[in-house]
Amino acid sequence: MKYILSIRGGGIRGIIHCCCLIKLEQQLGGLTRDHIQYCAGTSTGALLTAGVAAGVPATDLLAVYTERSKEIFTPTGIIADAKRLAEGYMYDSKNIDKVVVSTLGANAGWTVNQSPIRVLISATAMNGHDWYFVQDLPTNARTTGQVKLVDAAVASACAPTYFNYWTIQGIEGKTLSFFDGGAGGTANPAYQAAVEAFQYDTFDPAQTKVISLGTGYYPASQDPPNGLVATIGWVTSTLVDTSEDWVDQALRRQWPGVLENFNPLLPSNIAEDDLSAIPTLVEVGQQFADSLDWQTILSSAAGTAPSAAH
Repeated sequence: MKYILSIRGGGIRGIIHCCCLIKLEQQLGGLTRDHIQYCAGTSTGALLTAGVAAGVPATDLLAVYTERSKEIFTPTGIIADAKRLAEGYMYDSKNIDKVVVSTLGANAGWTVNQSPIRVLISATAMNGHDWYFVQDLPTNARTTGQVKLVDAAVASACAPTYFNYWTIQGIEGKTLSFFDGGAGGTANPAYQAAVEAFQYDTFDPAQTKVISLGTGYYPASQDPPNGLVATIGWVTSTLVDTSEDWVDQALRRQWPGVLENFNPLLPSNIAEDDLSAIPTLVEVGQQFADSLDWQTILSSAAGTAPSAAH
């Protein structure tokens, strides 16, 4: 069997992903990348994909979220709201870049081609076209493999109105600007990862399992947002989140039995930049991670492992 790990977007809720990966490394030993052949991510999932590919231990990734998120989500409160209205975004994407570069350390200069496992990172260009940063292969367009892994991850993490865009040079001889891949409908990258693996790579659907990790869900409110700032937040979050369920449905229709989805229920509606929720997210993530038996998940054939909360 081969295993594709798909990591969804969700900002600070990436803490839940980290807790799940810590449990994987505790149960199986070594690093997450030792146990999978492919890692796909969007937004916060793209940042974690870069970390997994570069060999950063999951405990270190969690420490970044719990101890350094304030370096990314700054300023906060009324100042951030005012900046959103005046400049179109609250936080500077350069701060994401600084934190990711320091986290990857000696491997921060890697290109996508240099990743020791297959990766897919999604981002949306200013013209609305989706881009998938993958290794150059004889069967694909070979346009993104020379992009730096850090650049691809930061581009994917720049959720519109939260962050300003991220620019990457040298793609087909052009300089392109990007927003979060979720803006283009790939907040959940599981389906596109399967397309890349099965159609453009050598993965066999009969011998492959896609493990999709979510950042938690909370039943959506029926009440409309109140005021311009709240409406902007609603539009951005809805734009990123609404694609996630249909992606799973499409994957199950095209390749039945391949997908195993894990996504816990949240105690409240936690925003992507809510730093006050860090302790709650750690608690939720650890409780959820305790329910995962990675030995079973990564040893059973596709479609045979029991599902956790969805």
